[in-house]
Amino acid sequence: MQQQAWFKDWFNSPYYHLLYSNRNENEASDFIKTLVTHLHPPSNAKMLDVACGKGRHSKALADMQFDVTGIDLSENSITEAKLFENEHLSFFQHDMRMPFWVNYFHYTFNFFTSFGYFRTRREHDNAIRMMAQSLLPEGLLVIDYLNVVVANRTAKQTHQEQFGDVTFHITKWSDEHHLFKQIQVTDQHNNTPKHLYTERVAKFTLGDFTSMLADQHLHIQEVYGNYQLQRFSEQESPRLIIIAKK
Repeated sequence: MQQQAWFKDWFNSPYYHLLYSNRNENEASDFIKTLVTHLHPPSNAKMLDVACGKGRHSKALADMQFDVTGIDLSENSITEAKLFENEHLSFFQHDMRMPFWVNYFHYTFNFFTSFGYFRTRREHDNAIRMMAQSLLPEGLLVIDYLNVVVANRTAKQTHQEQFGDVTFHITKWSDEHHLFKQIQVTDQHNNTPKHLYTERVAKFTLGDFTSMLADQHLHIQEVYGNYQLQRFSEQESPRLIIIAKK
């Protein structure tokens, strides 16, 4: 059971937030600006940020005066995100596999490979169904996923990252269906035993997403390969960014 729900403990861990604390906030903000310029949302647009983490994308959207709701499974992330709530921004702890507000949002977003974690195809289908059902008719879903072809070429890697007294020993590998990242944590300050986490992300291709989305009456409109919204190349693009319409 622990293997099936690795993300519950890892995403709620302070070590997760420490390891990824160097995520480029400017890159996230620039991507949101580029995306909004491309989508041209109406000023009263209601937006859902699925698996929002601490809400960095949600906050950027709310700063543009859109009505933004963020949901995430991690209690710790939502507790921190809620510190930034205002009239345009609200957060809820929620499992993306379960229904959320139905036929409510003009746009639903799933950023930074916040998908592909579940054990079964049924669970992934449930998550896509939730996102589809959250949208109003003609609403748009944007999924920002890694490009598995490119990620697979760099899957066999081992390196260390140091944050003060905390050392992360990171090993990457892959099999036929998943990309793996094992994170071994050594915390000298707390003098605690080593912690071990293993991220697992499904190797979903554009074809897989086309099928999963179509099953939920979502049809792909555009596909891009990076945060500048340049053309997607299966062999070269770092990202797989999909825009689909209900």
